[in-house]
Parts: sequence; structure tokens; C-alpha cells
Amino acid sequence: MAGKLIIFSAPSGAGKSTLVHYLLTCGLELAFSVSATSRAPRSNEKEGVDYYYLSPDEFRKRIDNNEFLEFEEVYPGCYYGTLRTEIDRITATGKNIIFDVDVQGGLNIKNEFGKRALALFIAPPSIEILQKRLIDRATDTPEMIKQRVAKANLEMTYAHRFDTIIVNENLELAKDEVFKVIRYFLNNE
Repeated sequence: MAGKLIIFSAPSGAGKSTLVHYLLTCGLELAFSVSATSRAPRSNEKEGVDYYYLSPDEFRKRIDNNEFLEFEEVYPGCYYGTLRTEIDRITATGKNIIFDVDVQGGLNIKNEFGKRALALFIAPPSIEILQKRLIDRATDTPEMIKQRVAKANLEMTYAHRFDTIIVNENLELAKDEVFKVIRYFLNNE
């Protein structure tokens, strides 16, 4: 059944983006909801593919115009959010929507769409492993890693509010588990 929403949330570095990209290759009729952010693009990211990059002022203007389904100021001056136009864009294709969003945004989407949405929380095996993953990916400053780890501790306290928690200790096992959970959700009402 097309038109269902699959929400992936996790602390930064838990592997949610890797799992989302994997699922997009599995023939499940999924389309990726591109989020908006006010942060600068990383070297491997593309406008309209990974994110819609907005200035902080443009982001705040769109907030004032109620253009976001959900948004959060994740760090001072650094916003992330889902534009309502993304839901319209994907719904028009007849596909199911997959989201890669922060924890609060994921819960907001789940609250708005109820049983039409499946909210998955991807958990790291431990905060220490999460910190090592953030250091190893080498995309953030030491100060940003410190902020992300502190935020991860808070985000972990929200895990129980999601429909499903998947611990990403072994990537191949996590891929199998998310595929099975999503396939079941999509094939049942």
C-alpha cells in the first residue's frame, strides 16, 4: 500500500543514514524525503539530494510561513526540518516515504500521521562506540563530536517512544532486521 511513512531516527553516528540508503535499493517502493538544513554541505553532499541547504535566515522565514512539517534547532543556529512540500512531492509519485530525521522530528511526524507511520529508532551498541564512529568518519570538529555525544545521551532516553528499536552493532544484521520490519509494515494494514 503506497503512502505509508517510515521514519528513521537515531543519534548522529548510529548508522541510520547507511540503513536508509540500503533500504532505497531493496525494491520496497520507497522515496527519500530530503530534509532541509541551515548547516553547510559536507564535501560529498549535493543540494536537493542529501539536503536542501538554506541560510539560517531563510530557514526561520520558512518556519514563520508554516512550511515545515517538523523542524528543530539542533544546535545554536543549526536547523534541520522536513518541508511540507516533500510529502506532497513523494505522495504524488505513489511511493512510500522514508525519512532520516532527528529524534524529536521523528516523534513529531509519528504523532501527526499515527498508524500510517512506522517510527524506528536506530541505537548504537554504546555511547563509547558511537563516539568512536563519529571520530572515525572524520566529518566533524572535536567540539562538534563532543556536542553530538552529549546530544546522543539525551536522544537515547527517547528510544522507548518509537515503534521499534534496532541496535546497530553489526551492520549486516541491522540491514536484515530493518528490511524485515519494513516489509511487514508495508504489506500489512
